[in-house]
Amino acid sequence: MRLSHTNLSRYSNFSKNEHQKPLKAPLEMDDLTARDAPPDTSLLEQTLAAAAKDAQMVSAEGRSTNALIDGVHFRELPTHVDERGAVMEMYDPRWNWHAEPLVFAYCFTVRPGIVKGWGLHKEHEDRYCLLQGEMELVLYDVRPNSRTRGQVSRIVLTEYNRRIVNIPRLVWHADFNIGASDALVVNFPTKPYDHANPDKYRLPIDTPLIPHKFPGARGGG
Repeated sequence: MRLSHTNLSRYSNFSKNEHQKPLKAPLEMDDLTARDAPPDTSLLEQTLAAAAKDAQMVSAEGRSTNALIDGVHFRELPTHVDERGAVMEMYDPRWNWHAEPLVFAYCFTVRPGIVKGWGLHKEHEDRYCLLQGEMELVLYDVRPNSRTRGQVSRIVLTEYNRRIVNIPRLVWHADFNIGASDALVVNFPTKPYDHANPDKYRLPIDTPLIPHKFPGARGGG
C-alpha cells in the first residue's frame, strides 16, 4: 500500500501531536494579582473589633494596681523553709503594723465555691491571715466621710503569697473561696467576740444594694 504525500503529512502531524505534552495555559494578570495579594484581613478585623483588651493589673514592680479602700493595709508574711519544714510569723505587735492591740483570735474555713457575706462590723476591725487555699476578699465602702465611699475592692489572698490584711469598721465584706480546697483563715479582730451582743450585720450575697455579683457562687452571711 502506497501512502500519498497528503496522507504522509497527516500521519506525521498525528505522531507529533500524540507524543507532545499539553502546554499550561498562560497565567492571566488576575491570577498573578491574587497570588501576590496579602491575606484577607476581614476575619482579623471582625474578631479584634469584638475583643476586649487587657487593662493593666500590676506595676513594673509586680504590685497590684487594684485601688484599695481607704484604711486597708497589708503586711507580707514570709514563709521560712528548710529541710525540717516551714515556719511563718502571723502577728507581732512590735511590727507596729496596726495601731490597735492583739486581743482575740479565731480561725474559720470557707468551702470551695462558697461565699461568706455580706457582713459589716460597727465597733471593730477584722485582720485576716489566710493559711491555706485561695480566697477573694471583696470590700464595699459605705462610710459617709470616706474618700473611697461607694468603691468596691477585690483582694485575692493565697497560700502562695501569705499576708495579713485589715478590714475597717463600717465596710461591707464578703469572703469568696475561689480555690479547689477549703480556705483556712485566722482572724485577729480588734475586739473580743461578744456572745450576748455580736457586732455583726448581714446582707444576702445577691443584695441589689451592693454593686458586686458572685456568678455561680453559693452561700450567705
